[in-house]
Amino acid sequence: MLFCSLLGLTVLGLSQAAFADSGFYLGGSVGSGTISADVPDVSQGGDFSFDENDFAWKAYGGYNFDLAVIDLGIEGGYVDLGSPSGTFLGQNVEISATGWDAFGLAGIELGPVGVFVKAGVISWDADIIADIAGIGRITDTDDGSDPAYGAGLRFSVGSLEIRGEYEYFDIEDSDDVYLLSAGLVWTF
Repeated sequence: MLFCSLLGLTVLGLSQAAFADSGFYLGGSVGSGTISADVPDVSQGGDFSFDENDFAWKAYGGYNFDLAVIDLGIEGGYVDLGSPSGTFLGQNVEISATGWDAFGLAGIELGPVGVFVKAGVISWDADIIADIAGIGRITDTDDGSDPAYGAGLRFSVGSLEIRGEYEYFDIEDSDDVYLLSAGLVWTF
């Protein structure tokens, strides 16, 4: 009987430690950034299809409001989507994109595992670099602010959280810009 009581208290203590904490948090994630766009090809007529990915990372922080049924939060951070590159008519084309983002989050805890969605905005900068034979390197820059969305899973043990997520950046002049990542979060 004593053993069952101690086991019950231990399980209860571990389950309480597994839920997300309220408070400020900092995190970092690594993954794969993908940029897909149809770029007009003035020399041939039509479009050059660019669909490439590269190593990407992000650093972020926020505040989590751990309510009785649902978690709500705010989050902001810096994202580097890498420099995906491809070849078009034998010429190398590279797109390097970074941005600052801000999100509102809503999530549900299912024991130590939780799911969340987020919506917000990204303020981005992109450099498009093309190495053209006979001309040299041509660089064009673009920037803007566009909507951003995401969804993910998290596993929490006390103040530590392991997070996996998908983020979609709805950038106007592209077909798809997204980030698949995994990372660690620490709540203070």
